[in-house]
Amino acid sequence: MAEGPQPKRKREEDEEGNGGDATQGGAAAAAFTLSDLRVRRVLRESARDKIVFLHAERIGLSGEGTDAVVILEKTPFQEEKIPDLLKKPMNAELQMHNDIYCTFYLSPPPELSGGVQGDNQSRAYRQAGGWNLKYGRRRVWVYNILEKKAEADRIVHENPDPSNGFVLVPDLKWNQNQLDDLYLIALVHRRQIKSLRDLTAEHLPLLRNVLQEGKEAIEKRFGVPGSQLRIYLHYQPSYHHLHVHFTALGYDAPGSSVERAHLLADVIDNLAMDSMYYQKRALTFPLRADEPLFKKFQEAGKV
Repeated sequence: MAEGPQPKRKREEDEEGNGGDATQGGAAAAAFTLSDLRVRRVLRESARDKIVFLHAERIGLSGEGTDAVVILEKTPFQEEKIPDLLKKPMNAELQMHNDIYCTFYLSPPPELSGGVQGDNQSRAYRQAGGWNLKYGRRRVWVYNILEKKAEADRIVHENPDPSNGFVLVPDLKWNQNQLDDLYLIALVHRRQIKSLRDLTAEHLPLLRNVLQEGKEAIEKRFGVPGSQLRIYLHYQPSYHHLHVHFTALGYDAPGSSVERAHLLADVIDNLAMDSMYYQKRALTFPLRADEPLFKKFQEAGKV
């Protein structure tokens, strides 16, 4: 049922309760600045989506606070401005160099984008699998870390045992400036183990070392307990040298979804029950349409 017009007195009371008329409200909004806010707590933060939700208090002229929910979001790149982004002079601070991979921190002009972490094209291969690189070449950066030829200063923990040891390093997707998107990788010393499929009960001492020592090292260095970590292996892996992912539990890391990630604790339990578990069971995993492996499945009539 439609409501009739409000009495004039009632409208005036409502306007006063809501901060006055539209003109006054617009003026108040225009006068608002972020410096008026005091953060009470972070309600939710997504490093992947570049957005944070804050419970804040807005301090008025009278000094009294008003509750507010503030959403801060990193605006996306504008496609038409990308050529300008590459041409503009900007500082490029080298963060890491290992074989064909380099990571830089860029400070582009504010009219193009805020401060962003950037890199050369090779880093995308390291993250996404690099299917268009030669198979052997993709693992050179791994061997460089294990042999201390590169990234030695980034090693968080190492167990040097050649059979049951590993090296723990921050992943390139984590800039180590905050813990919300904490991401480290454990690279095993044994080069014969390519993926989850190769694991048997023989490898339980190695896997248990990675699980226990990895959690202890992260808590000691970064103060994050093992209960707040997601620890898993990928299948299919992006590169064929056994490695384990350690990410913050609240971080929706790429590849952490159920169809690709296998929790290390579950892997250990499965192998303890059946040494040949991962040689026998069917493993489902997603593939991009442009991956050579997907084309192999198509040729074999499997998809």
